[in-house]
Amino acid sequence: MAQGEGAFCPVYAALNLLQEKWTLHIVRALLEGPKGFNELSRAIGGVNPATLSQRLDHLVRLGVVEKTVESYMPPRTRYRLTPSGEELEAVIQAVEGWARKHLKAPVP
Repeated sequence: MAQGEGAFCPVYAALNLLQEKWTLHIVRALLEGPKGFNELSRAIGGVNPATLSQRLDHLVRLGVVEKTVESYMPPRTRYRLTPSGEELEAVIQAVEGWARKHLKAPVP
């Protein structure tokens, strides 16, 4: 279903957010607990630092992720999911359940 002009469709808006590359990977990694930027980058693997920074900033603006600066010399930043972000665990579990049921693991 497409979003008509002027009409807000929550499913359309949510899918636009969740389809952004690395967004669900970030949420999935943060479900394990708060992480620093480099720790998060390693947990996700393969993400460009500029892209990770951009996605994190967007998720912070949306209230899905909270950013905390713990020290200033050098700056140490920690990211954690907000309660809103934690609710995405059900989405990730639903995707995992579907994938386990319908997708086969690649043959090495």
